[in-house]
Order: sequence, then structure tokens, then C-alpha cells
Amino acid sequence: MAWRGSTTVSDRIFACLVYLLPLLDLITLVGRPLILTQSFLSPVLRVIAIPLSPLLAVYGSLGGIVSFIVFFALFLLVVRNESIAHFIRFNTMQAILFGIVLSLVGLIWGYVLAPILGSSLFLTQTLFNTIFLGMIAAVGFSVIQSALGKYAEIPTISEAVYMQVR
Repeated sequence: MAWRGSTTVSDRIFACLVYLLPLLDLITLVGRPLILTQSFLSPVLRVIAIPLSPLLAVYGSLGGIVSFIVFFALFLLVVRNESIAHFIRFNTMQAILFGIVLSLVGLIWGYVLAPILGSSLFLTQTLFNTIFLGMIAAVGFSVIQSALGKYAEIPTISEAVYMQVR
């Protein structure tokens, strides 16, 4: 853990808010497969998606363009801006990396796994349930740690974040 000074309440709030982005990406990636296949996690997904529905409408309105613009805006205006507290930049970069991981999973699913596993309901549900639970755990842990003013140390992701955030 890299301790860079104390965090203020506003730093903690902003650090928590950036984790809405991977949640939105997660809902758009796994929402349809989990709800359509009547997964046991469908009610949990609905509980998370209903309060976020206004943001989902804006975020998903223009396809990937909005997420692409938000990615570059956060990366260039927050992560690379050294006048912003290290705590906020760290958590912003970590949220961006969560989104990148979800995008890669979506690409692998769309081009490799869907043609192979498309007809297997059990394997599809298992894959998307695992992705959903893993990302909810990572985002939940990160939000709790950020709210406490601590750096969320997630083994591989945090090491990559530390390389990007000076």
C-alpha cells in the first residue's frame, strides 16, 4: 500500500463514484444473458440495475461512443493530472482497468465463446454468473476501501495501476 497522505471526505466520495463506471459496464455486459436465461442472480442484478437505470440510459444511448469518451476524459483529465489527489487518481485508474477487463471479456465472449457455447445454457449461465460475482466483489471491495480512505489492493490490477499513476 502506498500511503500518500490523508484523504478528505470529498476525496473518498469522488474515489467511490468512479466505480459506477465498471458497474454500468458490468450491467450492460451480463445483464441480458443473466436476465434472459433466468439465472439465480437475476434478482440481484435487477436490484443493482434499477437505481442505475437513468445512468444506464445515458451511458448506453450511443453505444460504445459514450464509454469511449468517458474513458479518455477520465484518463487524460484525472489520472494524468498530478494536481488531483493520488487517492482519486489511483481509484479512477483502477475503475478504468475494471472496465477494460470487462471489455476484453465481452470481446472474447462475442467472437470466441458465444459461437462455441451459444447453445449451452448451463455454461453460459456459469460464465456470466462468475463474471458478475467476481466484478461485484472487486467493485464492492474497492468502494468499501475507498470509503474508509484506504487503497484497495487487488493483486494484479493494483500493480498495473501503480505503474500508471505516479
